[in-house]
Formats: sequence, structure tokens, C-alpha cells
Amino acid sequence: MTELPLLLLHAFPLDARMWDPVRVPLAERLRVITPDQRGLGRSPLPETGREPSLDDAARDVLALLDKLAIDRVVLGGCSMGGYLAMAVLRQAPDRVGGLILIDTKATADAPEAAQARLDVANRAEADGVTGWLAEQNLPNLLAGTASPDVVERVRGLIDAQPPSGVGWAARAMRNRPDSLEVLRQNDIPALVIVGEQDAITPLDAANVMVGALPDPTLAVIPDAGHLTPLEAPASVAEAILGWYPIS
Repeated sequence: MTELPLLLLHAFPLDARMWDPVRVPLAERLRVITPDQRGLGRSPLPETGREPSLDDAARDVLALLDKLAIDRVVLGGCSMGGYLAMAVLRQAPDRVGGLILIDTKATADAPEAAQARLDVANRAEADGVTGWLAEQNLPNLLAGTASPDVVERVRGLIDAQPPSGVGWAARAMRNRPDSLEVLRQNDIPALVIVGEQDAITPLDAANVMVGALPDPTLAVIPDAGHLTPLEAPASVAEAILGWYPIS
């Protein structure tokens, strides 16, 4: 028996560099794959003419697995990456041998949250992202105990994102469906990780997913907010490696 590769999907409005702090300890034991999602980082934003949907981003993930000749992975995602992981699970459950949901939730947006995403998309597309998107998001993304280095790293990642990709991703998240039934239907090992001080998807949201999953493990990361892989990388890596399933 060999361990499945680990594919990690990043949060919004960041790119795959958010995984750098956990990559080294994870890569000592696992094959780790961390793509940029469409329109963010170095990934292009295809012109489809369709309404933004995480279903299209999920097809990107499956196309990457095909390109790499990988049949099954353990699929993980933080925040938006968790939404995308659930979209992949909805489309191709046979490709997912385990699930890691980090600081995310399985429910759809309430109307006020959906409107806030639309406001972000419109402003990013009209004004760009520099000078406001990081300032708007940092207080909720990180715990008050986050180090200045982590704050500046997150700020730099946000400022580097293409406005068109930020707009597309915000609209796609706004359009996503509830995924609780998807979690109930897939009897695979699942690890739910949540920062103790996560203000966006707190422990209550994590517990909802734990209640829906047939085979869950919950890890609460002390003194961390919504971006646990950046705020407490050693604890996140330890949780993943201590749980990790084999193929």
C-alpha cells in the first residue's frame, strides 16, 4: 500500500504560495501538488462566456490530475479551496481518496454574504485590488496574534492577484450550492481543520461538516484564525500527517 498524492487548493484572495510554510514538512513524506486556481496566481482566466462557477474550476482540477496521470488523490482545500474541493467531490468522487477541509464551510452563502461577494467582484474589476482588498480582508483572515511577517506575507499575496481573477472567484463562490449532502454521501476519510480564532468559518461551521461526514476527524488549531496553514504551519502539517490515509 502506498500513500496517495496530496493536492491542496488555496484560499481567496490568495494563490498557491500560501502553502509554502507547510510544503517542506508535508513533502518529506508525501507527493504534494499545489496549483493556482483559475485567474489567480499564474493561472490564466479562460474566456468561457459562462457565469462564473466552481464547477468549471473543478474541471480544471480534474484536467490537472489527468495531465499528471493521477487516478486518485487526497484532496484538501482552505476556505475557497474547500468549496472547490467539495465541487470536485460532487463531480468525480472516484478521484478522491480522502478529504481535508481547512477553515471552510459546506453551506451556501446567506443573501448578505452573497451581496458582499458581488460588491468585491465589482470593485476589483473596476478599481483593481491594490490599496483596499488586503485592508478589507486582513482583520478577518488572521488572528490578532498573527506575527507581522505573516500579516505582510498575506498582504503581498492579496496585492499580487489579478483583478479579473479576484472578480471571477468572488462570483463563483457567490454561486456555489450547499454541499452538505455531498459530504454525507461520500464515505471517505475526512480531516476538518479549523483555527480556534477563525472569524469567517468558526468552529460551529466546522462542527456542521463533522456532523455530515461519515468518517471525520476534527483538529482545532490554537491561537490561529482563518489561514491556519500560514499562521500555524507546524500544527497544520502535524495534523495532516498524523491523520493521512493510505491508498
